[in-house]
Amino acid sequence: MQKSVDLDLQADGGVRQGVIPKQLEETERSKFVTMLAYAVVVMLSSLLFNTPQEIWVGFQRLTVSPSILVSDYMEIGNVGAAFFNSGLLMIVSIYLAKISDIKMNGTIVAAVLTVGGFAFFGKNIYNIWPIFIGVYFYSRVQKESFGKFILPALFGTALGPLVSQVSFGYDLPTTTGIAVGIFCGILAGFIVPPLANHVIKFHQGFNLYNIGFTAGVTGTLFMAFFRAFGFENPTTMIAAEGYNFELSIYFGIMFISMIVLGYLFNGRSLEGYDDVLKVPGQLVADFVTSHNFGLSLINMGLIGLMSTGYVILVGGEINGPIIGGILTIVGFGAFGKHAKNIVPLFIGVYLATLFQVWEVNSTGALLAALFGTTLAPIAGEFGWKCGILAGIVHMSMVMNVGSLHGGMNLYNNGFAGGIGAAILVPILIALKNEPETE
Repeated sequence: MQKSVDLDLQADGGVRQGVIPKQLEETERSKFVTMLAYAVVVMLSSLLFNTPQEIWVGFQRLTVSPSILVSDYMEIGNVGAAFFNSGLLMIVSIYLAKISDIKMNGTIVAAVLTVGGFAFFGKNIYNIWPIFIGVYFYSRVQKESFGKFILPALFGTALGPLVSQVSFGYDLPTTTGIAVGIFCGILAGFIVPPLANHVIKFHQGFNLYNIGFTAGVTGTLFMAFFRAFGFENPTTMIAAEGYNFELSIYFGIMFISMIVLGYLFNGRSLEGYDDVLKVPGQLVADFVTSHNFGLSLINMGLIGLMSTGYVILVGGEINGPIIGGILTIVGFGAFGKHAKNIVPLFIGVYLATLFQVWEVNSTGALLAALFGTTLAPIAGEFGWKCGILAGIVHMSMVMNVGSLHGGMNLYNNGFAGGIGAAILVPILIALKNEPETE
């Protein structure tokens, strides 16, 4: 008589063999593993587009490029090199969070995917380290752990082009350029943490890219000194074309996988997502902490599909900068953005292009739409009409502030968003609180 085999009991907690679990267990380990898995997949995806030799050559080219806005690494290097760079920088970010004993909450998820997104246009394995070192020095001066400043460190890599432009863009002797570039990056990294704590009061948390505003101020300071000595940055717009079919399929699969994983983490349910949509999004709105990782993944995948769909619907090109915008939105799907509060911003930017001088499907206008969702808390707090207004204001603002920092700040929309929020929010609060007259 054949012995029956109990397939129900497992050493890891009772999951049946060969059966998809009803719920993936949400632990710090599972969250880190999930984020690391996406980073590794992005890195390995480089082989779908180029050979290892091509990737290496392209990776070298993008690493020594000046990298100021807008410098598409898919064009400067190649598509495979850009994917490899993105995956690598995501892994570095996750590793720094892990060794700093930081939990994988919404802020870290947002930071990791933002770094990965901007690794397609402006951040690379050379120019991020001086920023990290500067933040580390600041932590030592403050006699605090580096982990306390992990967010200014990760988001502060917005100033990576400051390092690269000084190192490779000013025709300085190689050794001098690299030495001065690294020094400027360390100094900028040292400045960012204290400044970030201060400027959040300027926009009252209605600009999700607070470090973007901080980096804009810092970049403007450095650019003012450079111009005083006769150094100027060229207007740059390097953007790849012709990859919509492949990349829309690739990222479509990625975002659908997030929804599926989130569904499993959330007990094979969408229950609770309506609660996420009720959150205005004003800093600090950490969906991983306030709700759970599963609902955050569902939200991330959904707004990723929406963002990609917007680009395709208006006839835009999916290139390095646009991927950066989409992945940043996805990252902040764990930290303030959701399907309800980003749509008014899309509509506002779209309407602005109908009567302003910019084409709706140009890279600049698409970046304004994608990164303009930094003002999503305005739509969440004051309603969709105010969100549309914020999008219109942002479209005009973002096209005019880049010259202040000379493209040194990759988070140009965060800089513009901070100014826009500082103008709009006090007015909207005053109107909201205005007593009704009989």
